[in-house]
Amino acid sequence: MEGVIRYSANYAALTPITFLERSAIVYPNSPSVVFDDVTYTWSQTHQRCTKLASSISQLGVSPGDVVAVLAPNIPAMYELHFGVPMSGAVLCTLNTRHDSAMVSVLLKHSEARVLFVDYQFLDVAQGALEILSKANNKLPRLVLILECGHPAPHTDHSSSSPGMLIYEDVIAQGNLEFEVRRPKDEWDPISLNYTSGTTSSPKGVIYSHRGAYLNALATVLLNEMRSMPVYLWCVPMFHCNGWCLPWGIAAQGGTNICQRSVTSEGIFDNIFKHKVTHMAGAPTVLNMIINSPPKVRKPLPGKVEVMTGGAPPPPDVLFRMEELGFVVAHSYGLTETYGPGTICTWKPEWNSLPRDEQAKIRARQGVQHLGLEQLDIKDPLTMKSVPADAKTMGEVMFRGNTVMNGYLKNLKATQDAFKGGWFRTGDLGVKHPDGYIELKDRSKDIIISGGENISSIELEGVIFSHPAVLEAAVVGRPDNYWGETPCAFVTLKEGYSATAEDIIQFCHKRLPRYMAPRTVVFADLPKTSTGKTQKYVLREKAKAMGSLSKKNTSRL
Repeated sequence: MEGVIRYSANYAALTPITFLERSAIVYPNSPSVVFDDVTYTWSQTHQRCTKLASSISQLGVSPGDVVAVLAPNIPAMYELHFGVPMSGAVLCTLNTRHDSAMVSVLLKHSEARVLFVDYQFLDVAQGALEILSKANNKLPRLVLILECGHPAPHTDHSSSSPGMLIYEDVIAQGNLEFEVRRPKDEWDPISLNYTSGTTSSPKGVIYSHRGAYLNALATVLLNEMRSMPVYLWCVPMFHCNGWCLPWGIAAQGGTNICQRSVTSEGIFDNIFKHKVTHMAGAPTVLNMIINSPPKVRKPLPGKVEVMTGGAPPPPDVLFRMEELGFVVAHSYGLTETYGPGTICTWKPEWNSLPRDEQAKIRARQGVQHLGLEQLDIKDPLTMKSVPADAKTMGEVMFRGNTVMNGYLKNLKATQDAFKGGWFRTGDLGVKHPDGYIELKDRSKDIIISGGENISSIELEGVIFSHPAVLEAAVVGRPDNYWGETPCAFVTLKEGYSATAEDIIQFCHKRLPRYMAPRTVVFADLPKTSTGKTQKYVLREKAKAMGSLSKKNTSRL
């Protein structure tokens, strides 16, 4: 239309950085971050993040460079979700379960210029840098995060890592007048998240400022968060940037209750002490809550909304959570969709259904959230939508602004994922007559254990490398605590011997512990006429074994 003009007065690149700036104005003296006996206000958090951004820019970091962090859910991890993008850099949160070998691979692939590391994982970080150094790779600058609120220990870490900086010193040296580097284009990257993949071919998922902004607001809506919520951190912030909730909580001026580790006692204590209104976690966390010892349970001060994802929670888990006073919402998504992409939005008319019917509905993945354009189940070959009959299987596909920009340095994988104009998840599901979707299988045999994706192909490759192993196939074994655990079916070479413990220890030495099999069965593998392993047969065998974990486990 004539007279229309795009100008700074009517257009600005969307970025979640603005959420922090607004809360510093609206809620300056309200608590923003709480960790043990340490409390920051939104005014303080804004100042600390501004100074952090200033210092990062002085460490040789240019706009678009990657800054990595290896830390649990502590205040520094939260601050880095703002401080890094405010410096113009890209935040890369690393899985704290990774060993030095994997961390070195990801640091090399991302070309991280700086690595912030919590003291608990310093040995892992130093091991990774040693591996990089031996291969003559450029090393990132190391910044050590000490325990929040405690004076620095007398131990001199600098001798083991020359040039290493201390996190609080980095903030103290920052300039409060630093001019925040906003994105020139809202499609500019804000973060880099790695999916499960082989060590030789990691997939780095690139998030944009626009996508993070929209998904953060979507998570606020699907969690039904009013202003000033109190959020308990159980989802690792390294998982899809904490499902975009570090930014979402800032949008509502809420309080982030941080905790270094997740235990049932810590969950109840924090809920009771801080009057927590919202939390989230994989079904593992729900199991921890319902199976917690009576002595650690405390009455809930009010309704606590819980978002869960990673695997459909069993009906019994939902019933027992409700009995304790929790309200559970089921979401579904992938790293490539910024975490939650769907929500099983509850309808009032379902309240009159029998409880078992309600549980079946709650287990569905539901519909797209308000930040996503479209969700569908399609035939992956014809790209036609499957009938909404709850029977016809197809591939789950997404389209919209909260789908990744692409995979770092892997154009072919990006093109394959977006083939046909939709993001192909690789998950198989059906669509119900009411339009709600439900997953039925994972086409790539991914095992989801405690919210972590485990590649069966990668694990099989490690087991196969054992000198006594002829063949190996890995499937998920149902587990009351973890959701699933890896179960390996192994055929030994003739004349060789090995025990289950031998195989497990062999994997422990070559993979992060959570990826190693918990169960090993020695048997001939069932095959098709073309020689392919019949994994569905093995899944049934694993299912018949029942759960490995005891129900009273109360600690992650």
